[in-house]
Amino acid sequence: MTSTSLDHARQQLATPVSRLRGVGPRIAEKLEKLGVLTVEDALYTLPHRYEDRREFRRIARLRDGCHEVLAGEILAAGEMVTQRARRRVFEVIVGDGSGQVVLKWFHYRNKDWLAKRFPLGRTGVFSGEVKRFGAQREVHHPEVELLGEEQTLAQYQGSDPLAFGRILPVYPLTEGLTQQAARRIWKQAVDLFAENIVTHLPAELCARRGLLPLAKALQDVHWPANEANLETLEEGRAPARRTLVYDEFFFLQLGLAMRRRGALLEAGIPFQVTHRHTKPLADLLPYRLTAAQRRVLGEIKIDLMAPHPMNRLVQGDVGSGKTIVALMAALLAIENDTQVAVVAPTEILAEQHFLQFHHWLEQLGLKAVLLRGQQTAANRRAALAEIADGTAHLVVGTHAVLQEGVEFHRLGLGIIDEQHRFGVRQRAVLRQKGENPHVLVMTATPIPRTLSLTVYGDLSLSVIDEMPPGRTPIRTMVVTENQRRHAFELIRKELAKSHQIYVVFPLIEESEKSDLKAATVGVEQLRSVLPECRIGLLHGRMSPDEKETIMGRFKTRQLDILVSTTVIEVGIDVPNATVMVVEHAERFGLAQLHQLRGRVGRGAAPGLCLLMKSLRCSEEGEKRLEVMARTTDGFRIAEADLEIRGPGEFLGTRQSGLPDFRVANILRDARILEEARADAFAMAESPEFQQGTSEEMRSLAIELKRRWGTRLGLASVG
Repeated sequence: MTSTSLDHARQQLATPVSRLRGVGPRIAEKLEKLGVLTVEDALYTLPHRYEDRREFRRIARLRDGCHEVLAGEILAAGEMVTQRARRRVFEVIVGDGSGQVVLKWFHYRNKDWLAKRFPLGRTGVFSGEVKRFGAQREVHHPEVELLGEEQTLAQYQGSDPLAFGRILPVYPLTEGLTQQAARRIWKQAVDLFAENIVTHLPAELCARRGLLPLAKALQDVHWPANEANLETLEEGRAPARRTLVYDEFFFLQLGLAMRRRGALLEAGIPFQVTHRHTKPLADLLPYRLTAAQRRVLGEIKIDLMAPHPMNRLVQGDVGSGKTIVALMAALLAIENDTQVAVVAPTEILAEQHFLQFHHWLEQLGLKAVLLRGQQTAANRRAALAEIADGTAHLVVGTHAVLQEGVEFHRLGLGIIDEQHRFGVRQRAVLRQKGENPHVLVMTATPIPRTLSLTVYGDLSLSVIDEMPPGRTPIRTMVVTENQRRHAFELIRKELAKSHQIYVVFPLIEESEKSDLKAATVGVEQLRSVLPECRIGLLHGRMSPDEKETIMGRFKTRQLDILVSTTVIEVGIDVPNATVMVVEHAERFGLAQLHQLRGRVGRGAAPGLCLLMKSLRCSEEGEKRLEVMARTTDGFRIAEADLEIRGPGEFLGTRQSGLPDFRVANILRDARILEEARADAFAMAESPEFQQGTSEEMRSLAIELKRRWGTRLGLASVG
């Protein structure tokens, strides 16, 4: 295809949906709410399910739990009041000679309007999920299409050829947009504009993977052939959808492969391993590194000694010892007369890292500084001066480290913690703070493989998959309000053994808009229930020195109970603490709960985690607590978290590294992702693609740059 015809096709796809027949200003506004502004947006907004209207299902043959379409006569209609819950329900009984089904509406305003809407004897077409209660079949809040008074079913079916005798797409809707209107709009978009979607994948690859031309795939996915398998369509396994998913994954993975290749080609700072600081630290540590820690350190050392920048992700479950691995890597950089930047997503985490790092660096005669958002002007000026003149060997901070005005003397290594809260762009900004410094990213949140391949696919991966010796199993119990007394008995037993307790609350102070118990109130309640205990309070508004004092008192057993907000989520290691109590546990995410639980069971005594559930626990909250009670495996918890919340929520709404997939679903399409990644990384290494020896390869490079060039910084592609 010539560049002129490609430009024309792109212009056609940019046509506003308001140009389509039947899309006036009001409907255009509704479509905009769905993210559909152009015909290309419409083409890639796929049906979220399908409806089989090749024939109506007889009531006697309705399948329980399935979405069915039936036609029948209204036999009865009226409001009922349920005996058990005293709840108003509007019921319509429909029959077709083979049996009867009850249609129910639980949410409605006007029963008289509903009664007029369903005149006895009128025939209608009804669709919805069939539920069975004993011998009775029901459909709740079905879609309804009533025939005219004199109209036969055959006449009605013939009046709208788009609606009957075929498999119909069911589109996402917004208030004021009907399914019938949506189908007419999407049919126009497909018929008039799908042919402008160009396939850029090489023909050999399409043949090998059994992919359709993109235009054909879009036509099939919106309007499947009558002989299509409905189950295959519903499960997203049809060739058309598979083609669209593969295409989307392939270009992302090719972009990530080129990013990694670019990092390998850039000149970095090759380090020498002198052990000037790492050996003294190893002598200071009260334990030996695990085999997994030593293996990962070896992988990091090989990267640091290479002439190109390291770009590595280190995953390790709670308590696996990532911090010491990061500190050893930092000391390697400092041995080579370069500085280290440690970036954390929150001030609390940044402060915790600072407290840990400066504890060890001080003993080695090295300087660490903390850069915070909330810092006095004088403190900030002093910190910036030490960073600029090289006095500061290691800088810890939040995204404040990435801001303008922070100038390093010679940055050699950037360490990003809790990588799932940072995106590709933040890593790029960190790289610009020095001359291609090495980058090490860490997470204690186990990241499911599919997510790792999409968000961090340009990084090399190391996993610390071994716990330090002495870690004991942790028992987890979900505790309801009426079991609170039993929970306190367990706590008293642990205190009697001279063990210590964490109690975590989600807020610092009582809020008028919240019924959550605050940590400040919780301290007073605990003191009244356990007057003999020494109880301390730790929260995010304390200064670093105050926090260090409280933590120090807890570590040295001057406190029996530490009441805290999630400040203690990461970084505190007190082997004598055996119980973690989490108040309003359903308000925390799975990753957070897993982190909190990891604070106990660090000594010889087994750990106990009590998840206190409030009366207003949501269904999603219940699911999270069930997962926590069932397993301590961080990766299983992460998979469950991803399924419950979805990728966007899992990563956090501020995550800028998560690609916006229009078609692909990383949970459902994991196998296609693996295939696309293997093909894309092979393509990135091929001389044909690198040199652009054919029109096909040049077209591929241009399309890659169009889709991902800006977001992945692929300036040299195409």
